[in-house]
Amino acid sequence: MAHLFQVHPAAQNYADEVKAGTLSRREFLSRATSLGVSATAAYGLLGVSQPAKAAAHAQVGGTLRIESTVLALKDPRTYDWPQMSNYTRGYLEYLVEYQIDGSIAPMLLESWVVNEDATEYLLNVRPGVTWNNGDSFTAKDVAFNIARWCDTGIEGNSMASRMGSLVDGETGQARDGAINVVDETTVRLVLGQPDITLIAGFSDYPAAIVHQSFNGDPLDNPIGTGPYLPGDYEIGSRAVLVKNENHTWWGEGAYLDRIEYLDFGTEQSGIVAAVDSDEVDMVYESLGDFILIMDDIGWSKSEALTANTVVIRPNQTAEIDGMVPYADARVRRALAMAVDGSVLLELGFSNNGQLAENHHVSPLHPEYAELPPPVFDPEGAKALMEEAGMSDYEHELISIDDTWRKATTDAAAAMLRDAGINVSRTVLPGSTFWNDWAKYPLSTTDWAQRPLGVQVLALAYRSGEPWNESAFSNAEFDNLLNDALAIADADKRREVMAKLQKIMQDEGVIIQPYWRSIYRHHKDSVIGAEMHPTFEIHVSKLGFAA
Repeated sequence: MAHLFQVHPAAQNYADEVKAGTLSRREFLSRATSLGVSATAAYGLLGVSQPAKAAAHAQVGGTLRIESTVLALKDPRTYDWPQMSNYTRGYLEYLVEYQIDGSIAPMLLESWVVNEDATEYLLNVRPGVTWNNGDSFTAKDVAFNIARWCDTGIEGNSMASRMGSLVDGETGQARDGAINVVDETTVRLVLGQPDITLIAGFSDYPAAIVHQSFNGDPLDNPIGTGPYLPGDYEIGSRAVLVKNENHTWWGEGAYLDRIEYLDFGTEQSGIVAAVDSDEVDMVYESLGDFILIMDDIGWSKSEALTANTVVIRPNQTAEIDGMVPYADARVRRALAMAVDGSVLLELGFSNNGQLAENHHVSPLHPEYAELPPPVFDPEGAKALMEEAGMSDYEHELISIDDTWRKATTDAAAAMLRDAGINVSRTVLPGSTFWNDWAKYPLSTTDWAQRPLGVQVLALAYRSGEPWNESAFSNAEFDNLLNDALAIADADKRREVMAKLQKIMQDEGVIIQPYWRSIYRHHKDSVIGAEMHPTFEIHVSKLGFAA
């Protein structure tokens, strides 16, 4: 089988597209590295050298204080907020890591190779890695984690969505013969159908690698391969990581003795006050008008143009007083027609982003297909709602109580009312909202970027998936999505994506007003704190300048 696992033939074609000006360098790096080409080799295909990383010149030691929400932890495969992973990332590491430049870098995997039709993957495990209890990290650990990701019977296990090509539809477990331990450092995956998103799925934040003795609680069972250990953990207050001096870590970095995540709530005014009074050294995210205020404080600012977004989504199966109001596509389309994304971008996010098109595939995704923009037609929206017999119905629009999501939802509610659609607003504190985020009949939710558009659609809109908060179920959509997942060439995949995106718009699945530019401020003395497009904080890279 060795002949199957050479450098993927599509990589050179991608490089040629970059040279021809038809593909961005970022898109090329995401495509090529997900197929097993190293970043160095990928740059080589372009005929240029990989940019040298600036020397960190970090001092060893010290305590770094990070403003961040501190949430209750759970089994990582059920994580539904990046903040959870940013804490456990100190000791629970990943097979691969999504980089700011769009490439996917090896971590606990040293390398991987993919056959031409993306039906077999050969995973090469990094040698010499040990768990912090002294056990060796081997291919059996990789196979164990992939198998547990495949378990569809675990409530909230979104990793099963990413591993669909390995799952037996009848048993809800990894298919027999799908995961094969070849030797101590090699795993071969045999997929049931082609899937070009598998490695990118390994980089997503619920894909933290746990020990085979893991009991479901990352605080009670903190065996990991990373350089830190958990310290004090107080939900809604603070979470501490401490350097594990008794563990020889395989990587480079881990400069700090201690990292503290401090929770100041969701209101930016409280966070700015903490910055101004020198209670923190960096923030999770700077938002809205407070970006300029933080600029005036004099900290360094990092920006990332991203495919992060917010969606307003009706739940199509939600029952309210004996009715299922959002099962009717006319109701959903009417809601979308009444909202102007440019107004929501201005009032909700201070124009720090770009308009979206109600289908959750970004121009940053390599397979994005350009479609006509959504129609803003308040009169048509009212007429469509009347046609559906829902002109007198009062919609309850729910949001979290933070700055930008609340403001965006307020603006949407105002536009719906202007169109003659009855809307009430419910604003919930974070602790309440997060408990049931996928179950509300009509609410706003923010979504983090994924490297590929097909990943997003498979994760959030395929029938029956744990994160399918819209409860959208459409056989044509599912079949087209399966086709798209099998196409490695993004230009060919784009033809199918155009159909998928059009179905999303026509069915009124979501109102998606904008894509977000995201910002992070930190002290000039902090290194490794650059804003990541998926909000990841790579704790081993953090430190203070020497």
